Amino acid sequence: MAGIDARGSGATIDPDSPVPKYFQLREIILDLIENNELPIGAAIPSERELCQRFGLSRMTVRQAVDHLVSEGRLHRVPGKGTFVARPKIELALQLTSFSDDMRARGLEPGSRDLDRRVVRASAHLARELGIAPGDEVHFIERLRTADGEPLAVERAHIPLALAPDLESYDLSGRSLYALLESRYGLILDAGELTIDGGIADPSDADLLKLPRGGAVLLLSRRSYAGGVCAELGVSTYRADRYQLRTLLEPRRA
Repeated sequence: MAGIDARGSGATIDPDSPVPKYFQLREIILDLIENNELPIGAAIPSERELCQRFGLSRMTVRQAVDHLVSEGRLHRVPGKGTFVARPKIELALQLTSFSDDMRARGLEPGSRDLDRRVVRASAHLARELGIAPGDEVHFIERLRTADGEPLAVERAHIPLALAPDLESYDLSGRSLYALLESRYGLILDAGELTIDGGIADPSDADLLKLPRGGAVLLLSRRSYAGGVCAELGVSTYRADRYQLRTLLEPRRA
């Protein structure tokens, strides 16, 4: 494996195992990745090399590699080969700011304002925020980054009455939630989150450096402060850089 002597790893395929051979190869490659013997960005061997090393058919090797590509552990570069992908970021299923979440992962959060203005609430937006149609609302659209890499486009609506002069504050590299708490005393203590899969529209794809038609996660969030709806947010996250994880609890009778 490019820079790795796989013959010395001791890894073999057990032909008598009930575990399919492609899955055994998948586990071998994952072990090399997780032990950092194949670091991020390293090329894995060609299909022919893997066939020769493990005594497998090309179809079996391709099946193992296809699984790892679909799982986001490997990525193909046409004409160059298959490489170890950066690990996906687990999407926090809790009420936390993007900035705090990235810092907790050892990444430097960043943001770029795309649009900031005050709009009149439509009937639908007013219902969602619990305000009257026509009330003024802050609209904030930002590109969010981690270590300079674009990860999400965030769009938030906040009632003007809760944060009167919010438009005067620079949000570059700053947590919106922290500002709402420190300046307006709005401590977001509850919320509702809906997650859908989708396809990035052309403008979001360009911002997120995705190919046209790239997959995204669409997050719709309603956040509350003391029982009052303080934010309605819709965020578009790169699906190739995020994964969801949650705990499963046993069903109680």
